[in-house]
Amino acid sequence: MAKKVNFSGLIRAYGTIFAGILIVIVFSILRPDAFFTFSNFINITRQISLLVVIALGATLVMCVDEFDLSVGALASLGGVIGAKMAVAGLPISLCFILPVIICFFIGLANGWIVTKFKVLSFITTLAVSTIIGGFTFWFTGGATVFQNIPKEFTYIGTKSILNIPLLSIIMLFLTVLFWFIMRHTAFGRKLYAIGGNEAASRVAGINVKKHKNLAFAICAALAGLTGVMMASRLGSAHPTGGDGLFLSSYAAAFLGRTVFKEGVPNIWGTFVGAAILGILANGLTILQVPTFMQDLLTGCIIILAVIVQKIGRGDSK
Repeated sequence: MAKKVNFSGLIRAYGTIFAGILIVIVFSILRPDAFFTFSNFINITRQISLLVVIALGATLVMCVDEFDLSVGALASLGGVIGAKMAVAGLPISLCFILPVIICFFIGLANGWIVTKFKVLSFITTLAVSTIIGGFTFWFTGGATVFQNIPKEFTYIGTKSILNIPLLSIIMLFLTVLFWFIMRHTAFGRKLYAIGGNEAASRVAGINVKKHKNLAFAICAALAGLTGVMMASRLGSAHPTGGDGLFLSSYAAAFLGRTVFKEGVPNIWGTFVGAAILGILANGLTILQVPTFMQDLLTGCIIILAVIVQKIGRGDSK
C-alpha cells in the first residue's frame, strides 16, 4: 500500500517532468545530430524566453484565481510602442521602460474594473484586448514597424554573453525573482491566500482589491516587456505580433499547475511547462513536422498532463 501511495505521489508531483524527459529522449533518439546538442539547447532557451516572461505574468493572475486575456494584445502594444520610439530616435532605455510602464497602468485599470465593479475578469480583459488591438492597428496603420530601427534597439534581442543569449539571461533572472517573491515575501503569500479563499483572506485583513490590482498590473507589465523583447529580437514589430503568445502562455501556466504543487499555479512549474512546449516545438521543427501537427500534439500533451494528474490523485474512478 505504501508503495502504491508513493507511486501515486510521484505521478502527481512529477508526472509532467517525466513526460518532458520522455520527449527529450524521443527526439534525441530520432535526431541526435541536430537535437541533442549544446547549441540547440541554448537555442531552445532563447526560443522559450519570451514565452516564459509572459507566462510568469499569467501565473500571477492565476494565483488570485483570475485570468487576463489581454496579454497577447499588450505584448503587441508594447512591441510597437518600443519600436516606434526607437525609430523616432528616443533613448533606447526609454524605448524599453516606457512601454512596460504604459502596460502596467493598463493592467492596473483591468484590475480596478474587475475588483471595483465585480466584473468577470475574462470578460473585462477580453474587451480590453479588443480595444488595445484596435488602437495598435490604428497606431501602426496596420503595417509592420521595421524601417530605420537602430541597431542599438536590437542589442538585447540578438546579443549573447559567454555564448548565452541575453534573452535567456533575462528569462532566468525574472524566473528566480518572481519565484522568490511568491515563495518568500508577504506579497506572494497573500496572492496565494486570495486564490485559495478570497473571503477568508478578507477576514484575515488582506487588502484583496489592492493585491488583485497589482497582480493584473504586473502581468500586463511583463506582457509589455515581452513585446519589446520580441521587437528587439526580430528588429521589427507587428500590430498582432504578440497574439500568438496568448494561448501558449496559459498552456505553460496550466502545465505548471501539474508540476511541484497540486493544481496550484507556481513559478517554476510555469517555467517547466514553457520548456516542455519549447522543446516539443523545437524537436518537431527539426523533424520537419507541419505546424498544424505541432498544434495537435501540444493540445494532446496538455490533455495527457491533466489525465496523469487525475490518475495520481485517484480522481479517475
